[in-house]
Amino acid sequence: MISWQILFAMRLFIAVDLDDAAREAIGAEQGRIASAMGKARGGLKWVKPDHMHLTLVFLGEVGEPQNAAVVAAMGRSIDGSPFHMALEELGVFPSHGAPRVLWIGITEGATQLAEMYQEIAARVATCGVALEARPFHPHLTLGRWRDGRSSDRRNALAAMEPGIVARVAVNGATLYHSRLSSTGSTYTALARARLSGRTTA
Repeated sequence: MISWQILFAMRLFIAVDLDDAAREAIGAEQGRIASAMGKARGGLKWVKPDHMHLTLVFLGEVGEPQNAAVVAAMGRSIDGSPFHMALEELGVFPSHGAPRVLWIGITEGATQLAEMYQEIAARVATCGVALEARPFHPHLTLGRWRDGRSSDRRNALAAMEPGIVARVAVNGATLYHSRLSSTGSTYTALARARLSGRTTA
């Protein structure tokens, strides 16, 4: 039975969930980076680890009946085997000028994430939801600058240390409803598509 909630416009996104061990390791990495940057971190605001997820597809505001169709589509399994992704190497968006986002990239598991993205994006498209026309770049946001400067990019990337920060077991993707408020965002899981273990020919 479909909840009454999905009969109205909703802000939706689809993401890979993190486990508690990964959140703890990422929080520790945020602390290390903040310490390494010192006062140079300026207006960088950190994302709370318990709010973190790796977004595969951001749908934005979706109205009825598309949101009901997306929930149904994300209730089906995805062909492919579970895998591990490794969080490693810092990056900054945009690539030039004043930075806005500090993120950590994906090394191991990037190919499998791209395959999941393609499958999920195709499902969303069949529901009549238009997606952003930009290349998929798997990453996890660590923090955002309120008023970034070019020097902030150098200071952040100088704090990078080699090595994997966390490794996460990926067995599916979750469709979330995001609610924005003055106290922050809250996320409600609406459906989950698990990796079936089957592979396509």
